[in-house]
Amino acid sequence: MNTTPQVDTTELSDADLELVSGGQAGGPAAGLDLGVHAGAGALGVHGEAGNLAVTAGGGASLSAEGLAVNGHLHAALY
Repeated sequence: MNTTPQVDTTELSDADLELVSGGQAGGPAAGLDLGVHAGAGALGVHGEAGNLAVTAGGGASLSAEGLAVNGHLHAALY
């Protein structure tokens, strides 16, 4: 007996996928894409222009043990 869970799959059109994923902010005609993501105690920014991508983010959390802060910056050339 096969006890592997079965999951139905379906195809999504590009338009439906944009509605689910939130799409891209920015001007595709200008070759610039920008996204901002925020959560509890965190903020992130991702931008692409031509073949260059830059991602930056930071976060902070406070607990009984103290304050923890982090940040990062990544750049990629395609």
